[in-house]
Amino acid sequence: MSESLLLAGCGKMGGALLVGWLEGEYAAGDITVVEPFDETASALRKKHGVFTVATPDALPSSASPDVIVFAVKPQMMDDVAPGYERFAGSDCVYLSIAAGKTINYFVSKLGTNAAIVRSMPNTPASVGRGMTVACSNANVSDAQSTLCRNLLATVGEVAWVDDEDLLDAVTAVSGSGPAYIFLLAECMTEAGIEAGLPKELAEQLARSTVAGAGELLRQSPETAGILRQNVTSPGGTTAAALDVLMAEGGMQQLFIRAISAATQRSRELAD
Repeated sequence: MSESLLLAGCGKMGGALLVGWLEGEYAAGDITVVEPFDETASALRKKHGVFTVATPDALPSSASPDVIVFAVKPQMMDDVAPGYERFAGSDCVYLSIAAGKTINYFVSKLGTNAAIVRSMPNTPASVGRGMTVACSNANVSDAQSTLCRNLLATVGEVAWVDDEDLLDAVTAVSGSGPAYIFLLAECMTEAGIEAGLPKELAEQLARSTVAGAGELLRQSPETAGILRQNVTSPGGTTAAALDVLMAEGGMQQLFIRAISAATQRSRELAD
């Protein structure tokens, strides 16, 4: 690829994207990372061969990145985003992976000419199994949308929406979703111990079962509901457990309440 990529921040998610780009079709020579900590910057240069600068002010005056990826913590964005305002209105598109920071927020920091894509990835991006949903403002061209989609696709699946308000529910389902799955594994482990299993075996069973079921769901053309039915023999052990989990006030109602709470909190944080 010949695009010039500028990565602002290289924590866990930014680092996952960087690895995905380099393992894909992007060359280290096309990537610049803005990293203020000398030790981290040195490690990035040594491990990945990318160019680093401490601040955006240290970029060459001739710099003209095709995309600037904001991968810093949301609470740092007030200090970070304005440093990149000079690229607005050029052929550059801004791609944010910061939770809770709206397109209007970035317009207030970068100007009305800025081409902005807001995205919500999740942590499985670190193993190439991420799920990212993105939306853009009217300044983003088709070519820029494709570029951002390709960048995000290096760490997993990508979906695009026209309505930015949907990102609150997206955050609740997929952004926070890995925590729900990890909690499920924790609960299965504790329940196995209560049933008499040794702790290490219970942990192994829960971890492998959750991971294996997830991979089966990913590869299968069947819906989750059909796969559940395929495992459930009438009157069997699975049916006995599901009678509890699917009872009134059970798992479905708990998830509706949980997703609703997370969606509302996402809206509050954006405001």
